[in-house]
Amino acid sequence: MKRLLTIAIIALLTLNAENLLAQSGNEILKRTEEAINAPRDRTVKEKMTLIKADGTRKKRTILFYQKGSDKRLILFLLPADVKGVGFLSLSEDRMYLYMPAFRKIRRIASHIKNENFMGTDFSYEDMAETEYTDDYSAKIDKESAGTYTLELTPLPNADVSYSKLKMEVDKKTFLPLKIEFYAKRGRLIKRQTSMDLKKVDNYWIVGQVTMETIKTAHRTVLDLVEIKHDSGLSDRFFTTRNLKKLAR
Repeated sequence: MKRLLTIAIIALLTLNAENLLAQSGNEILKRTEEAINAPRDRTVKEKMTLIKADGTRKKRTILFYQKGSDKRLILFLLPADVKGVGFLSLSEDRMYLYMPAFRKIRRIASHIKNENFMGTDFSYEDMAETEYTDDYSAKIDKESAGTYTLELTPLPNADVSYSKLKMEVDKKTFLPLKIEFYAKRGRLIKRQTSMDLKKVDNYWIVGQVTMETIKTAHRTVLDLVEIKHDSGLSDRFFTTRNLKKLAR
């Protein structure tokens, strides 16, 4: 009887420990979301470099606007062949693409949101995802002196393209330093790394982000040029009408 009681206590303690780890993982993920979306709004100018496995490079310049955790607008400035292309995300299932050559705005269908955005290594889904706790449950996979590594698994009925994510979070800033993206069969398909963390306008930001596709060794590098926070962007800025207007 005592042996059965001991086994039951050990099992209960183990279950409680697992629940605490899962809860802590979700709390860390929530703090990461808050760090990513801390400003009321931001305007960012970035240099984008597309790098093939053989070292061939294409350079682009973009403007990126964000308000809160859901509204994002991206406008391509250079070079001429992509100038005026615009992308608007209002939620994970409300994304729009404007192509100047056709003068039309196209809504991104949910079944193609895992496709690459404008030849980059970011998918439409990657561009729209800022509220991970809506789609994933997190647990602590490991911990070091300076980082947490979280394993994110999709919540039931979550409309996501990945079987899991592994996210390395900086303990000081709670910004993600590395995210690994796994396919439905558990194969690592992409890796995002962030460098040059610094404080601007009292917000922690990342100076460089790289997304790499493992199979092709193709990379997309985003380098910060200018950034402005809390300039008062209105909700009306993030509309399909304004997306088309800005692209002219």
